[in-house]
Order: sequence, then C-alpha cells, then structure tokens
Amino acid sequence: MSFDNRRKQVMSCFERAPLGGMKAALAGRESVTSQRALLRLGMLWAGRMRLGSSGIFVGILLVLVHTAAACEFGPVPDRATGIVCRMTKPAALLLNQETAQVIQAAFRNANFPNITGERSVRLLGKVAYGLSNIQVNDLSIEQSEVELKENDAIDIAIKNVTAVFKGTLTYGYAGAWFLQLFHSVDFEIESSIDLQINIKLMCQEDQVAADASDCYLSFHKLTLHLQGDKEPGWLKQLFTDFISFTLKFVLKREVCNEINYLAQVLANYVHDLAANFVRDEDIGLDISLASDPLIKANYLESHHKGLVMYKNYSDVFSDSVFSPSLLSESRMLYFWLSEHILNSLASAAFLDERLVMNISGKKLQALFEIEDTEVQQKAVQLIFQGTSYNDSVAKVWSLTHPEISLQPEGTVVKSLVAVEINIFPPGEEPLMVLYMEKEITVTIQAAYAEKKLILQPLDSRIEFKVFKWAADPSENDQSIRNFLQKMISVVGIPEVISRIEPALTSLMNSKGLHLFEIRNPEIITRKGYLIVQLDFSFPNHLLLDFLQKGF
Repeated sequence: MSFDNRRKQVMSCFERAPLGGMKAALAGRESVTSQRALLRLGMLWAGRMRLGSSGIFVGILLVLVHTAAACEFGPVPDRATGIVCRMTKPAALLLNQETAQVIQAAFRNANFPNITGERSVRLLGKVAYGLSNIQVNDLSIEQSEVELKENDAIDIAIKNVTAVFKGTLTYGYAGAWFLQLFHSVDFEIESSIDLQINIKLMCQEDQVAADASDCYLSFHKLTLHLQGDKEPGWLKQLFTDFISFTLKFVLKREVCNEINYLAQVLANYVHDLAANFVRDEDIGLDISLASDPLIKANYLESHHKGLVMYKNYSDVFSDSVFSPSLLSESRMLYFWLSEHILNSLASAAFLDERLVMNISGKKLQALFEIEDTEVQQKAVQLIFQGTSYNDSVAKVWSLTHPEISLQPEGTVVKSLVAVEINIFPPGEEPLMVLYMEKEITVTIQAAYAEKKLILQPLDSRIEFKVFKWAADPSENDQSIRNFLQKMISVVGIPEVISRIEPALTSLMNSKGLHLFEIRNPEIITRKGYLIVQLDFSFPNHLLLDFLQKGF
C-alpha cells in the first residue's frame, strides 16, 4: 500500500475521532517521517475510540450482572446461620499495614492505555499528541488509614503516593507559517497522589463480594519532564497543561479498576480457602451466605449456612441460636459454629464408613498390656489363645452415627460402638474370639498449639450392651469385663482420638493457611455452639508473593 493511501486511511480515522480539523490543518507537504508519525497518532486516536465504545458496553454489562447476581434469603435468615465469621478492628488495622503491598500491586499491574489528545494553539494551529508505553517506577506510600463506617463501607485513606511515570510522547503540529513537524521524545511525569477507597461488602452468587469501585485519586503534584528538557519551554508548558487532565482521568480509571479487581481476588481467595478448609473428599460444608455481610464500627461479620454436603444426604437447619452478643471484639478473628454442624458432619462420616478402625501388632499389644496383673494375663490367654498380636486384628466401628453435644465443660460425644477381635492362628481357620457392643459417652476438650490440634478426653462412661466371647459362652466372668472396660477407658479411647488428631491437624494446616500465622488460638465450647478465637499476622512478603503469583 502506498504512503498516500495509508495517509487517506489515517485521515479518515481522524475525521471519525474528535480531530476533524486535523485533516485541513495538515494538508500541506509531508515527508515520509511525518507520514509515519501521523500514522502512529491516527492509530492512537482510533484505539481511543474503540476503547471508549467498549467501555460503554462493559459498563452496561456490569450493571446487568450486578442486578442479576443479587442474593435471595429466606424469611428469617438469622435462624439459618450455622457459621459466623467476625473480623474485628484490630484485624482491619493489621490488614491496613499490608495495604501498601496491595496498592503497589495495583499500580504495577494496571494496564495503562495509550493516551491521545489535541489542542488548538495560536499561530501553530492544532497540536496532536500521544503518550505510549506508560510504565510506573519508584512507587512509595507514606501513610494509610482505615475506618469502619457502620452499615456503609470500609474507608481506606492512602496519603502521599509518589510515583514516576515513564513513556514516549509523540506529537505533531502545523500552522499557516510553519511546515508540519512530528516528533517523538521520552518523558517522565513526577506525581504525588492521595487515594481514597470506600469498599462495600455485598452478597453476589451467595458469597461475600468486595466492591471497591468507589475510588478517588487527588493529585498534589503532576510534573512533566521531556527528554533532556531540550524542547522549547512553551512546548513543555503546553503539554503539562493539557496532558494533566487526561492523565489524571486515565490513572484514576486504571488504578481504581485494578484495586477493585485485587479486592475481589482477595475476597475470592478467602472464600475458596474456607470452602476447601471445610471439605474432605466427598464431605463438605455449604458456606454460602445466610444473610448480607455486616459492617459495624468495630468489626466485619458474615453469616453462613454451614449445611453439610454429602452425596444424597439432605441437611436442614432453621433453629440457630446465634446472637451478636455471643462474640466479643478483643481478638482479631472469631468463628462461631453451631452444634448442628458437628452432628451433621458426624452423620456424614458415619454414612461414608469412615468411623471404622483396625488395630493389630504393637498397637494391639499396647491396649492389652496396660498392666501386668493376674486378671490381665488371664484375659490375654482366654482371648488370644496363644496367638501373637501380629496374627490378631481388633476391628472397632460405630454402629450408629455419633451424637455430639456442646457444653461448657467440652464436647460430649455419645456413640454405640462395636468391637470384634479375630485371631489367625498359623495353619488354621480365622476365629472370632470376642464381640461386644457398648455405648460410650466421652467428654473431649480441644486446643490448638504449635500448629497441632490437641484433643484431650476428660472423662468417659462405658455401658456394655452385648458381650460374647468364645472362651466363656455363659458371659459370667465379670473380672474380664472389668478389665476390658478399664482398657477401653484408659487406652482405647485415647488411641481412637490419637488417630483423629493428625487428620484434623493436617486439614487445618494444609489448606492455604500458610498465608497467615495463627497466634494464641482458643477453642471455647458453650451449650449448643463452639467458638474459635485467634489473632494472626502475615509472615514477611507472603501477601506480596501471593499477589504477584496471582497474576
């Protein structure tokens, strides 16, 4: 394609853009260099027009999506609350300390478009310009403050954000007495900005969404430096004046859009973290919102359904006892869980056949050799009949789903449990030597320390329902029963609990919680509910690393 045809296409772009007068102003003789510069400028303006039209479309689309994504709750949403998460003002202040990393990521990841414009200048005619390849350097933040505005927004005020923007300035101008001139020169723009962000919390697609679109930039300084400052002083002043407004608009749009995006990325991360934390294979919890998230003067709070999800298992909950007064505001983070959740999880575990355990070898030996007495020796001889522990297996399983009751003294678990012992004498058929069913009630206190969950049984009650063993069909040997009851209480129950602890600890430590460092966690039980309260911190650079990897 000839330069003349290319010029016609470019001029056509100018006529469609707000540069209709450029065609007449630049109608004189043109060099090859000027045509190429003009072509670049024309493409910049055409690009701006495309961006503008698509922006309108995206805006309409966002309104439609926002309208369609509204959540619907039942007539009494508070009664459907199974889980509550409360983040207090101290946690908000800690998160505010990390705000600098988020803002730096916002500036760094913002996609600054090419900026174009024109200006009529006396004697010179119209001056067209384009800023391209805009990048951010030397970003620093002096101060950040956060305030929780009750029933409104999270108000974040960031002061004195200094940054240097670098890029390329291309400009062209023509007048009655001058030839057309087109130039490209590198530029730097020094800026000092205050940033105001008002983050709204809402429910979208049944989860907490953060809307940071209420975002404002105030400029205290915006100084343009051209390459070497060799250009005429009037030209520098000209561009400083009429580029400033355009640049301010673009910075506000791109930086605020990026902050809004980062806010939603972090909200989605927390939601996904929670969803994964409460899921183990086929068993999970529905953590969709039971009501709209709350912003109070001293805390943020979200209420979740907490219904158990397991295959065709149907969970219903409509009698929550939660009240805001049940949680305080002295710790950073609180989780409130209904007793119903623990019972439903126990039912799902029972249906999934997880409440089964086999014990053999040294573990079995430890159970039966808790004491060296005549009764113990008699029990071992009658039950195992000389067969080694390695050739014997004790199977323990729950006959019904456990019943869990939360009380001030701890978590009370009641279950009907079966125990079956089989021996495998070498060269002989397997033989079931003992079968018993017993109702066990045990009170457990839970604690979390040094990244380990600790379950401590406090007391237990054991009631035999069925007792059959090959050595005593009459079942009249009470001494053996007493020994077995003591064995179960002293060693058997702690052994079962010890099998549960590592699994729960692994679950708590492997679901992305490495982003936070948990401090001084407490697990408190009350009648009908459980509270986990803790403080936390961010290990150095982990949040920044997450933001960088997220892109």
